[in-house]
Amino acid sequence: MKTYKFEVFTRDIEKNIMDGIFKPGHKLPSVRELKEQYQTSISTIQNGYEYLMIRGLVESIPKSGYYVSSKPIITKQAPKTKHTPVVRDPVFKHHLGLTTSLRAGRKLSEFNVAAPGDLLMPQKLVLRTMQQVIREQGANLLRYYPSNGSPALIENIVKRAGTHQTILNPEELLITDGALQALYIALAAICNTGDVIAIESPCVFSVLEVIRMLNLKVIEIPAGFDVDFLKKACQANTVKAVIVTPNFQNPTGTLLSYEQRLALLAIAHQYHMAIIENDIYGDLNFHGPRPPTIKKFDDSGLVLTYSSFSKTLAPGIRLGWLSAGKFMQRAEQIKFALGSTVSPLYQETVNSLLSGNSYDRHLRTFRMQLARNAYLATQLISTYFPEGTTLQTPSGGYNLWVKMPDHIDMTAFYEHCEKIGVRFTPGYTFSFSGAFSKHFRLVFADKFSPKRIEALQLAGRQFR
Repeated sequence: MKTYKFEVFTRDIEKNIMDGIFKPGHKLPSVRELKEQYQTSISTIQNGYEYLMIRGLVESIPKSGYYVSSKPIITKQAPKTKHTPVVRDPVFKHHLGLTTSLRAGRKLSEFNVAAPGDLLMPQKLVLRTMQQVIREQGANLLRYYPSNGSPALIENIVKRAGTHQTILNPEELLITDGALQALYIALAAICNTGDVIAIESPCVFSVLEVIRMLNLKVIEIPAGFDVDFLKKACQANTVKAVIVTPNFQNPTGTLLSYEQRLALLAIAHQYHMAIIENDIYGDLNFHGPRPPTIKKFDDSGLVLTYSSFSKTLAPGIRLGWLSAGKFMQRAEQIKFALGSTVSPLYQETVNSLLSGNSYDRHLRTFRMQLARNAYLATQLISTYFPEGTTLQTPSGGYNLWVKMPDHIDMTAFYEHCEKIGVRFTPGYTFSFSGAFSKHFRLVFADKFSPKRIEALQLAGRQFR
């Protein structure tokens, strides 16, 4: 492209104008000054100023000289790309915000996130083990692992299940990217769009979202898991599966009795209904032996059990597992379609922890901390919240299900909590029907600092 001699100096002047160094009304160098500075002809300088005047950047005042134009500079802008508006689900976004951490920049005492707090995570243990794995495994961690998971990790999970009398078939076990993926695989392996399933009510928001995305129809079984209610539902409907958390259910903390487990299994056999068993809190009993799984009592393959290490180690350890029973063939295909390999680093880290006794040592300490927190949370609610507030003392897990008296305005309660910097999970997020409006969930899986204790006191005291 042809260039002009005057561009040598006009580029400098134009840049100074655009950068705001030469302001409107600023007097520019004379023609003779520029001739000497740039060692060029007077006609070249005059042509350059004429060019700048045509651009609207410079104006000439007779017998005075050249000045930066006082008129606004008009520049042609490239047309903006039009984007199709992104459609959001406001209910989903709202509920997601109520169940996840805000983290940066907030001064909230969060009791709404169902994950171990920073001070209760075995950070040193996990990071030290992770570093050791990286040193030992090296570049192997950068390669694909078997689609179903590391055989050594599967073997350790099977051995561990055997310690609480649950027999897992390693050929029916998948390593998954967390518990929620395991649930998705289980439901997708069993159900088609429009099928009917049964769930506990209340039921955690994340499970409800998986069900909604798979377009399944739901029958809600009342809290405490009413087995008779489920049997009547099966008599009136073809129920393909039931999702149940027998050990320390989220949010109620309920522990199903042996009788309830066996009755549920009998119904499953009678109506050929799958049981999808969530055992993520099974290792977090406060006292006595670890409670068994429903899988322990089943030899039909109708029970699919899943769990993860996010609740016992750290939420960032995205590693779970699914024992798929008679649905393994379909589950294996779905798992591959969702992503053929779970992080090798996470698999090897958890495998290393399970191979020794460090995981069990951590669990003993963690369970004791949770038991203390549960007791303290119960005492604070009983002391500082209004008369008539009810709760069920959990015997494991880390959720407390609280019901406020009927006369309490819950909108005012949550507004007050937000004002003082406290966050609970509202009860209405635990049901498709929006029930449990007087309930909220309190998670006690973080250290009870003086600030958190004061936060609970302030949250309840206002409504006594």
